[in-house]
Amino acid sequence: MARKALIVKTERRKRKFIQALANGKMPKKWVRTYNRCKLCGRPRGYLRHFEICRICFRELAAKGEIMGIKKSSW
Repeated sequence: MARKALIVKTERRKRKFIQALANGKMPKKWVRTYNRCKLCGRPRGYLRHFEICRICFRELAAKGEIMGIKKSSW
């Protein structure tokens, strides 16, 4: 529950910040927003392109759920 609340809170802050920038002004109460994994809420090891953490990325890639990603071996 706590992690889901943090994910929702971060998404809400990002949305408000983007809306304020679109209107041409900075938000009144500017708070730093941290990147969090959309699946588990982990703040570290975040991959911006996929918006998930490295652990979730590895699990999804192993299952083949991320298009264009496959495990390499040499």
